[in-house]
Amino acid sequence: MFSEINVRFCLKPGGSLNGQIRVPGDKSISHRSIMLGSLAEGVTHISGFLEGDDSLATLKAFRAMGVQIEGPDNGKVVVHGVGMLGLQSPAAALDLGNSGTSIRLMSGLLAGQSFDVEMVGDASLSKRPMRRVTDPLALMGAKIDSAEGGTPPLHLHGGSQLKGIDYTLPMASAQVKSCVLLAGLYAEGQTRVTEPAPTRDHTERMLQGFGYAIERDGATATLSGGGVLKATDIDVPADISSAAFFMVGAAIAENSNVLLEHVGINPTRTGVIDILRLMGAELEVTNERVVGGEPVADIRVASSKLKGIQIPEELVPLAIDEFPALFVAAACAEGETVLTGAEELRVKESDRIQVMADGLIKMGIKAEPTPGGVVIQGGSMRGAEVDSHGDHRIAMSFAMAALKASGSVVINDCANVNTSFPGFVSLASQAGLNISTK
Repeated sequence: MFSEINVRFCLKPGGSLNGQIRVPGDKSISHRSIMLGSLAEGVTHISGFLEGDDSLATLKAFRAMGVQIEGPDNGKVVVHGVGMLGLQSPAAALDLGNSGTSIRLMSGLLAGQSFDVEMVGDASLSKRPMRRVTDPLALMGAKIDSAEGGTPPLHLHGGSQLKGIDYTLPMASAQVKSCVLLAGLYAEGQTRVTEPAPTRDHTERMLQGFGYAIERDGATATLSGGGVLKATDIDVPADISSAAFFMVGAAIAENSNVLLEHVGINPTRTGVIDILRLMGAELEVTNERVVGGEPVADIRVASSKLKGIQIPEELVPLAIDEFPALFVAAACAEGETVLTGAEELRVKESDRIQVMADGLIKMGIKAEPTPGGVVIQGGSMRGAEVDSHGDHRIAMSFAMAALKASGSVVINDCANVNTSFPGFVSLASQAGLNISTK
């Protein structure tokens, strides 16, 4: 696996970010385009597909189950759908690498198949909690074995007759919501999922794009099993989670002005924009349009005088993946930033609260972790050597922190940046970040 190679990011302090940037395609939408395209009737054409390790893990898994997939070739992928019941038993366990989205969503899709299948992952994925998906799937009648402690590998037993359930999520999680809805495609009767706070709705939007009837009423999504997916064309927007690093970098660095193009601004994902604006960022959303059912816009961010804030809890699920970058913004803001209600950050690719706090403390910032968040005092950052713990978002966040550091920054264990942002180093260099690898 890539994560076993120790790639280090080495950054010289200072600099600014400028220019027009198009970051890679949205990871969430790339995953789902392969999954639903594979189960559709007909041929699905995808453009803007993210060629990162996580999305490629999903693509390879469906190839292993007999789906003919051409590409990716410069973001273009052609999926020859096999229909809802056309997947075949893979010859070996499906290796999903570092991808939590792959294993959780595919648990739902594969729970209703006629064949047994095992899903495995790398060392990081093998520690991540899966009971949040295996418990509701068991209520639907699925038979799934996991490792002790409810972690991967997962072994799904084929031939289960699934029944629709009315399920209220114990936590706000798009992955769990999506898993239950995707299992509902194969279930008898209706499946209803209610969430305690809004989470990304790419699954619901894409099901509609593939012609599958799904009702959305407030916090509840409802569908009936036994329908058909019809192939469609998908243009994947640039990933707002990847754009967030440049948004924060441009906001904190002097003489910066960046235009991020064709960024997905799905309302379930725009927490990072709202939070940066609350902190006083010079941020403008322009050229808003809808592409393939997903709202898209260009985002301009310039050097800003940021101030610390109490982050509203209702924005937390809408920015859950962007908090490592937002922690860097908080470190560069005047005053105190307080985050609460973000327990989910402790069970991502790393414990993102603890790992970010540890790194910021090394850089001279006062950062105090709490069970569900952190308290960060803005200040001056010094150079340091920090550890990303193999977490792509941690690595890229600390890379942007170097823009405001007084000395060189070295970040260890950065190979997994390829999971979500292939080409990060070259794109960041072009924009003005003093970054190299070794």
